[in-house]
Amino acid sequence: MFLSAIKLILAAATFVYYAVAEYTVSADFNSDNFLTAFDFFTDADPTQGFVTYLGAQPAVNSKIIGVAPTHKNATYLGVDSTNSFDTGRPSLRLTSKGTFNHGLFIFDIAHMPGGQCGVWPSIWAVGPDWPKGGEIDILEGVNDQTTNAMTLHTSANCSVDADGFSGNLTTPNCDIKAPGQPANSGCAISSYNPQSYGVGLNANGGAVYAMEWTSNAITIWFFPRDKIPADVAHSITPGDTDPGSPDPTKWGRPVAHFCGDTCNIDDHFKDMKLVINTAFCGDWAGNTWDASSCKAKAPTCNEYVAKNPQAFVDAYWLINDIKVYEDKSRKRRQRNRRSAEF
Repeated sequence: MFLSAIKLILAAATFVYYAVAEYTVSADFNSDNFLTAFDFFTDADPTQGFVTYLGAQPAVNSKIIGVAPTHKNATYLGVDSTNSFDTGRPSLRLTSKGTFNHGLFIFDIAHMPGGQCGVWPSIWAVGPDWPKGGEIDILEGVNDQTTNAMTLHTSANCSVDADGFSGNLTTPNCDIKAPGQPANSGCAISSYNPQSYGVGLNANGGAVYAMEWTSNAITIWFFPRDKIPADVAHSITPGDTDPGSPDPTKWGRPVAHFCGDTCNIDDHFKDMKLVINTAFCGDWAGNTWDASSCKAKAPTCNEYVAKNPQAFVDAYWLINDIKVYEDKSRKRRQRNRRSAEF
């Protein structure tokens, strides 16, 4: 009995000691390696969008991907804003070659699409055999939307609580087939801050998003350009060989915190790839066309996107840097828990 009690005390002490994550860089995406670190998706759009996704060489030839020397060598990801199209406007959908399980993901964004009618930009993560491997929408919106929408999409048995964050919980059940919610709405939290998306984000010189994925929760922080914490500002320097170890415990209240007793995170999210894309119309932007101010511009989303290339001159991403951090203490916690079970 005494020995068992000692073991429990030691196990608890070990857990507390390593409870704070020790993040170190495991991946760094910037203009030096975007073309090689991401695959170019060229299939038909799974969301029925009015879009044609280009491969690497056609994208380079069309000048919708490249480096922006006048913007600190940020990676430029654009769309065709010159020509009219009957079969879908050319754009990009990039998927990371590497997969991830847990971690801290920091996105330094100087400019994004958004606020243009018909546009559906997103930075997200997706696992295999959707929705079983999960989906995390980190930065997303459509049409004339003015604030960011953050969403999880899962299979059954995952709902989240309505506290611990500053955003607005619009739907609590992450299941894409949840009863009482629109199909595929997932569990969604919207920001109240107009600087979090599109026109407002761009007018403020961009922003930084951070997403932490652990066994306990998926958490998102939004930092306007003029309010980036010091440890984050240090971490986002492109190519920095010593970006330090960001500490989310010092960042204050997140804009979104997906956590609930009825959702086992590790059961629903695994082997995820990062995705950056700009779609047009489709299941969201197209299906909500009539409910937005965009309906005054054209009868349908597809017609507007097809015939108005000049409307998409500003529908581009400028990405300074994306860093992925691995929690080195996680493996130690796992080893110590196993040792405490002897």
